[in-house]
Amino acid sequence: MRQIAVLGATGSIGRSTLDVITRHPDRYQATVLAANRSVDDMEILCRQHMPPYAIMGQPDAAEALRERLSDTARTTVLSGSEPLDDLVADPAIHSVVAGIVGFAGLRSALSAARAGKHILLANKEALVSAGGLFMETVRSGGATLLPVDSEHNAMHQCLPIMNDGRPDMTHVEKIVLTASGGPFRGRSREVLDDVTPEEACAHPNWSMGQKISVDSATLANKGLELAEACWLFDRHPDQIEIVVHPQSIVHSMIRYRDGSVLAQLGQPDMRTPIAYCLGWPERVDAGVAPLDIVATGKLEFEAPDLSAFPCLALAQWAITQPGGMCAFSAANELAVAAFLAGEIRFTDIDRVIDSVLQTVSLREPDTLDAVQQMDAKAREVAGKQILLMTSPKPNS
Repeated sequence: MRQIAVLGATGSIGRSTLDVITRHPDRYQATVLAANRSVDDMEILCRQHMPPYAIMGQPDAAEALRERLSDTARTTVLSGSEPLDDLVADPAIHSVVAGIVGFAGLRSALSAARAGKHILLANKEALVSAGGLFMETVRSGGATLLPVDSEHNAMHQCLPIMNDGRPDMTHVEKIVLTASGGPFRGRSREVLDDVTPEEACAHPNWSMGQKISVDSATLANKGLELAEACWLFDRHPDQIEIVVHPQSIVHSMIRYRDGSVLAQLGQPDMRTPIAYCLGWPERVDAGVAPLDIVATGKLEFEAPDLSAFPCLALAQWAITQPGGMCAFSAANELAVAAFLAGEIRFTDIDRVIDSVLQTVSLREPDTLDAVQQMDAKAREVAGKQILLMTSPKPNS
């Protein structure tokens, strides 16, 4: 029986993970559920899955959940990052689903890596903001790193695996990273000024949280995933090609030296990559309907439109700069939050990022403190830029 810690349990990744776990009660137990402050959702999950531990990021949320669960002694409710670090490192925990969204998920992912866990990595920032630090911690801690993102999971499935669990890249010529194109594919830059958060979150294929849905709409997510792929598979950005594939059936491809191209195809359902990671190196049922190739029909591929969606171009530049993606990620996170709050326009997101990249002194962070300092500086600059955008303009 593998005991699983699900971090970000109330999010889309967490819920999909729990769905797969429920299908295999003889193989997996949800031992730790962690969330920030979604008390209503956590109460439901705790009653459904009866984890020994539930951790809330906010003390008031933990107290509220503790009161809600006072009629059961099955779940101990804790709060804060230190108890989470301790539970993640507990010898009884086999796998850690790193699904906390944003920079907040970095610390717990590092704790899992230091403890040598099987890490099901769904948090992009661990690699985007602190790739060098995180990968070195994975190596020194003896952890096993399994990517949950559908694209990187597809790459992992198409690569031979060495005895130490790492992908063998010896004969790989290029990685092909696919993108759906998001809900605004084909639109010009000019018509994107007035799109709403509701439109940006209405992804045509995937059911995701708000932040990642907006990232998909701006193509910032492909920039983040490009950085992830560089760290996960030890590639230079030039060795990774990004193509738009609107059907979201081919999740990524590996091109080999002999001209062969291996692709992983499947339904756009996150339970497939999650089940792959939970069961690895075996395969387990994900509860996903088989892909009907005939019904799927044609599969289309096209180049991304960098003029309409400059976030991707900004990320491609930032990856080449020491610490550039740490600043990019922090600026993007703040800008997306401002857009979702109705404070800035959709097309202001890339302007905020560009301003931060041009302002912040970039350097490669090699400690958690250094990562946090660069993240804080990028957020400070982004916050000022957002304030300028939202301030009333004086009459001319």
